Amino acid sequence: MLRPLQDRFPPAEYPDLLVGLARSDDAAVLRISDELAIIQTLDFFPPVVDDPYTYGQIAAANALSDVYAMGGEVRLALNIVAFPEDLDPAILAEIFRGGADKVAEAGAVIAGGHTIIDREPKYGLSVMGVVHPDAILTKGGAQPGDALLLTKPLGTGVLLTAAKQLRFGHEHGLAAAVASMSRLTRHAAHLARAAEVHALTDVSGFGLAGHAAEVAEQSGVTVVLELDALPLLPDARRFAAEGATTGGGGRNRDQLGARVRVPLAAPAPLVDLLYDPQTSGGLLIALPADRADELRDAIAAQEGGCWRIGRIEVGPPVVEVR
Repeated sequence: MLRPLQDRFPPAEYPDLLVGLARSDDAAVLRISDELAIIQTLDFFPPVVDDPYTYGQIAAANALSDVYAMGGEVRLALNIVAFPEDLDPAILAEIFRGGADKVAEAGAVIAGGHTIIDREPKYGLSVMGVVHPDAILTKGGAQPGDALLLTKPLGTGVLLTAAKQLRFGHEHGLAAAVASMSRLTRHAAHLARAAEVHALTDVSGFGLAGHAAEVAEQSGVTVVLELDALPLLPDARRFAAEGATTGGGGRNRDQLGARVRVPLAAPAPLVDLLYDPQTSGGLLIALPADRADELRDAIAAQEGGCWRIGRIEVGPPVVEVR
């Protein structure tokens, strides 16, 4: 939807805009000096869980993740809120508290924001981060021979849908999803930067398949995903098999089309989880294969898990599922 604006802001006229509309990435980056660039991003959405405080935490973690995916550190955030007139303001206070606690955990500060009246609650953050101009990490650096790591398991969309539909036994999977969505990707990003990875992005609304396709396109490589190696949240496969899939997953599949090549014999629930939109998902990391196990183990030791899910090969800019 933003592509028509590219003609209004030609990259040649904005040389300090290091990452912008010219290519799709996790955040915009503007060079301020030879030593400093500003990362700017924005994200907000309706409640995904019933508890207001937890919702605030998840929404904040989701917004902050885009700065980490660019290799930066968060410095400042502004609240973005839509809230019904007839809901108790104490609910909004709890949403704010959840977001504020997560921003404080990131070592940053909330400095204000904007609230409007709306029928449905919505909450998120506009986030500012910093990075050295030479240390920006993008989706476009993956190289043939790289390994692919994923720092969080898949299935949040399916599990949130199962909870909304009150499917029997959803509680265990939902609890695991909430814990995953609430966890910052900050420490994983620190370790990835130290390992001098080639490409980095976070997995969110376009699902693993969609974000892997962006890496393939921007890097000019084939991204190979090993279906059996994908980490899944508890009960995610079960509920996918029972039909607790999302409209967003179907749209992802339709929009990606031939950019993602899936074997006809692939199990349908696993394929659904490839396209499943993730809220506050993990980092997708491309790095030299001989350093992958060391980074995987370091992230797993801090975060509780990290998985080697594929590799980068020479070939057309598509995702090959094997």
